[in-house]
Amino acid sequence: MRVAIARTMAEFSLDMYTDNLIAGLRKVRPEWEILELTPQSFDRKSSSLTLRLRKYYERFWRYPRFVQQQVADIVHVVEPCDANIAYWLKDMGKPVVVTCHDLVNFYYRDNLQGSVQLPIVSRWAWLYSVYGMRHADHIIAVSSATAKDTAQILKINSAKITVIPNAVEAVFQPLPQSKIAAFRQQQGITPETFCLLNVGANHPRKNITRILEAVLILREKRLPIQFYKAGADFTTAQKQFIQSQELESYVKYVGKPSKLTLIQLYNAADILMAPSLHEGFGITLLEAMACGTPVITSNTSAMPEVVGDAGALVDPSNPTDIAAAVIRLYHNRTYYRELISCGIARAKTFTWESTAEKVARVYESLLKVTIASGTTSSMEKADNGVIRSA
Repeated sequence: MRVAIARTMAEFSLDMYTDNLIAGLRKVRPEWEILELTPQSFDRKSSSLTLRLRKYYERFWRYPRFVQQQVADIVHVVEPCDANIAYWLKDMGKPVVVTCHDLVNFYYRDNLQGSVQLPIVSRWAWLYSVYGMRHADHIIAVSSATAKDTAQILKINSAKITVIPNAVEAVFQPLPQSKIAAFRQQQGITPETFCLLNVGANHPRKNITRILEAVLILREKRLPIQFYKAGADFTTAQKQFIQSQELESYVKYVGKPSKLTLIQLYNAADILMAPSLHEGFGITLLEAMACGTPVITSNTSAMPEVVGDAGALVDPSNPTDIAAAVIRLYHNRTYYRELISCGIARAKTFTWESTAEKVARVYESLLKVTIASGTTSSMEKADNGVIRSA
């Protein structure tokens, strides 16, 4: 089988998904030919109108046309923002699969504010692309919550949606205690400090303000805590809150760590704080659990199905509830150790080989339907080898 993977413009989390999916497919189906198709990427922070126009040309014309021209049995679009490609392929006899990671912008219309130059145009373009999933032959949803959103919001038959969860890379694992102690010392974390960590973006739905409010409660309870934020920095409003509540010595932004440093941070932390208001999946939950770090997360959207009974679930809108979960883990060491053990065991069930195997079965099922319908596969038409990326 010849599978064309249509990558999206360079973006860390999506590159991670695509890289690991491709590696998994090559492991579980070594006889297949995997074609990696890559669009040109642009500086997301640039305010140049010319650059913005070039980006839209690339996304909505040149790259879809390039994908359309490839010889492949299956085309897999790995991101809903590129599902506009399905419009180009709908009458070509090539089964199209789209991975839907989330539809969060339907819930948080201002999710793109501050990250794009033209929010109205960007939202229109996003909607046009996402509705392209209606023309796909099958949707892979990374969680049941995302599958439900996809079926209800886009009016897509649930029979065309398969839930295939994300996975965690094997490099995320517990480190020896000596290395953890050395890293904590390097970061100025004393043995007595109860270290809280948040990793990722800082959109409103990430709920960082509620974590800060919980930190304030914990300070008043005199817990020896330190809250570390990795990834996106605090907003101006959050920095003002930190300053006004005199939390500077309890809160620290550590930047955007490398993968190696991120693994060290997970291991050094006592708890991952991830009480988001909405997630399509929540990969940081798996990464933390795989490193032996207990997780406090929300009782909403996809998060309960990711952590199962291996995490502490809270009401994300209630900082008192968030703080109470920290206090319980701080004082109840038996419960704390149970979450460590359950988290490590649960994370081990989310492997990229398993994800790739399930994706491969979706491809095979679609191709059987295509052949049964009398459509000649592109493999039968092909007369040469590798198709290079754009």
